[in-house]
Amino acid sequence: MERQDIERIFEAFFEKFKKTEGDRTAWSAVWLEMAPAGVLELNLTKCPRGTVFKVFVDKKKVAEVIGWDAYFDTMEKVVADHPGLYDPDKIFSEMEFST
Repeated sequence: MERQDIERIFEAFFEKFKKTEGDRTAWSAVWLEMAPAGVLELNLTKCPRGTVFKVFVDKKKVAEVIGWDAYFDTMEKVVADHPGLYDPDKIFSEMEFST
């Protein structure tokens, strides 16, 4: 799946499912993907720091980065470290279907 499509789909998902912790300065949307290789959680947060991505594998935080460029770099590392866990075609097709 193309990078622009992933950004568009994730942003649409965020707009539909975002939640705040109460102060309304930070909003988050979380996607949970269960695969035979483990559980992947993608958390997109928009706050005064910018667009922040938190990536969890089997409930352990493996990354927290700011911005889309850093997200895509991080996901390359997730693919290398956790084969079979991150399938962008599957994840973002399902995410798009949910919006």
